[in-house]
Amino acid sequence: MDELQQLLARLRQFVAERDWQQFHDPKNLTMLLASEAGELLAEYRWVRNDQADAASREEARRARILSEIGDVGIALLLLCERIGADPVATMHAKLEVNRTRYPAEMVRGKSERPVLK
Repeated sequence: MDELQQLLARLRQFVAERDWQQFHDPKNLTMLLASEAGELLAEYRWVRNDQADAASREEARRARILSEIGDVGIALLLLCERIGADPVATMHAKLEVNRTRYPAEMVRGKSERPVLK
């Protein structure tokens, strides 16, 4: 069993032990994901862009950031589990869409979205 499958098994057990399946419909899990992503965002809210890497290395802030990343990941995996989506396959598929949408030769070093013909 690979690490992702082990993690999913632990998440299923955690949820079952608490009888939380009843609360884990797709809407609630999506709201959980959004709120956890917002908590992660809050760690960077007043940090200047050119200071974000340094802020990410500050011990106390880093601990909070990693905790929020864990929460975001758990929420995403719970949502994928509920709706029957393979998170790895979904990300591979989206990466391929983004290869077409953002051709390297058109976007290298640019932050704006390219106008594709």
